[in-house]
Amino acid sequence: MRKPAPAPKGSALLFAALGDKTRLRLVARLSAGEMSIANLTAGSRLTRQAITKHLRVLEDARLVHSARHGRERLWRLDGRRLEEARRYLDRISRHWDDSLARLRALVER
Repeated sequence: MRKPAPAPKGSALLFAALGDKTRLRLVARLSAGEMSIANLTAGSRLTRQAITKHLRVLEDARLVHSARHGRERLWRLDGRRLEEARRYLDRISRHWDDSLARLRALVER
């Protein structure tokens, strides 16, 4: 059986960061464009401190970046990391599709 390609550097942090529903919601909100903590907290039961904690995890995984604009810090999504994750999952999916096709061919012989 052929081995799948190795995971991109930092994949464990990336997938761990995405494994939390609050962080997934933050990623989804940031996909619309950059936002401040106040905007990200709006409509949520979470405090600014809690949102900031989740953003730091996403930042450690290189999924988001922030920049100071005046008195506030704006957060934005780094789509390149999501693209890396998608490509890696696509490779794994192709690997399993190939493996299952070989098994099917063997069984049908």
